[in-house]
Amino acid sequence: MSTAPHLDQVDLGQKIDKDSYDSLLRDLQIRLAELQQAYLTQGLKAVLVFEGWDAAGKGSTIRRISQALDPRGFKVWPIGAPRNYYRERHYLLRFMERMPPPGAIAAFDRSWYGRVLVERVEALTPDDRWRAAYEEIAAFERMLVDDGVRLVKLFFHISPEVQRARFEERLRNPLKRWKLTMEDFRNRDHWAATEAAVNEMFARTSWDFAPWQVVAADQKKFARVDAIRRILEVLSDGVDLAPPPLDPALIDRARGSLNLEPELVAGLRGTEGQAG
Repeated sequence: MSTAPHLDQVDLGQKIDKDSYDSLLRDLQIRLAELQQAYLTQGLKAVLVFEGWDAAGKGSTIRRISQALDPRGFKVWPIGAPRNYYRERHYLLRFMERMPPPGAIAAFDRSWYGRVLVERVEALTPDDRWRAAYEEIAAFERMLVDDGVRLVKLFFHISPEVQRARFEERLRNPLKRWKLTMEDFRNRDHWAATEAAVNEMFARTSWDFAPWQVVAADQKKFARVDAIRRILEVLSDGVDLAPPPLDPALIDRARGSLNLEPELVAGLRGTEGQAG
């Protein structure tokens, strides 16, 4: 087990100014695009798990990631209550079916951890079944990592006061009202029970091969850059991010088809051995 985080230890006062945010986000999105190119060309795969309080900024962070990536190699799975087909089967099935192929990255906006969070707090699952989920999830995530999946697990943490303000904003803004549901208010009513469930989840499922990381999200700008930094750190560790070399046959074809200048051709040939 790795050292598990705890919600009480998170500094929610962390902030970033707008100018720094704009500059950092731009640089991080460029790095995301470079990372995706490496994953596509090297056949690597990754899973991003986004958990957190309602209105904590998971969706807006995922949108900033999506802006930087080619959708052919990046898939977002928004997870809600399972439909009947999956409700009648093992809860991990629908997640197994959504694992990325080589060269792709998958993001789960909520995940299999609902088993030990909302299903536990709202008594949707018998005690013995959600308690068994800790070991089931350990086996599942170990299987993913052993299969070559890079796994990043992020929990977006906010204060009850910030959540209240964001709920009010959603009520006032016609373009955001669709985000607010009765479930959001039920979850808010269970804040203390959910907090206890989250801390136990950290303690029971933060492993060396798949640790939990908590993102301080009272300020959305800080949360976005912090989350993307954490993702890049894990996904780029030990990965060659240099662009792939050009195929000499492609250079020859381009030279004839595009009537390239000799200087450009010489420069392109000079890059053939630089990557890798």
